[in-house]
Amino acid sequence: MSTYLRLRAVPPPALRNSATWLERLFGDSSAAVRHRLVRHHEEVLDKRYLDQERIYAGALSHRAEDRPRTQVVLGGRPVFRPDRHKPPLLVLTAAQARRVAGFLATADFDALWDVARDELVPRYGGVTAEPETWGAFAAAHQELKAFYAQTAEHGDAVVKWLPA
Repeated sequence: MSTYLRLRAVPPPALRNSATWLERLFGDSSAAVRHRLVRHHEEVLDKRYLDQERIYAGALSHRAEDRPRTQVVLGGRPVFRPDRHKPPLLVLTAAQARRVAGFLATADFDALWDVARDELVPRYGGVTAEPETWGAFAAAHQELKAFYAQTAEHGDAVVKWLPA
């Protein structure tokens, strides 16, 4: 399995429901993508992306349509690849990306950390390494927050790719 997850903002009119087209978004050089899509914003999460999702899984959702904890890192509508052994690409609509941006803008990272802490700290060196662990997850949270804020500001959708 890959050690990172890539998220890319895409203007909704440019979005295609084709795994081949979506894969090309990530295979092209940044300059080619920037030229084709006019805007370009991408976030790359390292091997901790699965654990980053655990932080958001502890967030309370008050309404069914507010399910950012299932969309922030790993969520989205799957677009299956021709090779079914590879993980699907995931797509969030512009509306879903706005909801995630809203959630992240108001989320209290420390409160989220407190819920996930007991599960995560032992995996990353225990209590003695907690300040560094907290720092790495807090930095990823800030990067996601910035990514989704910019994505929402432009009205873009999000495509997620887990290279196989």
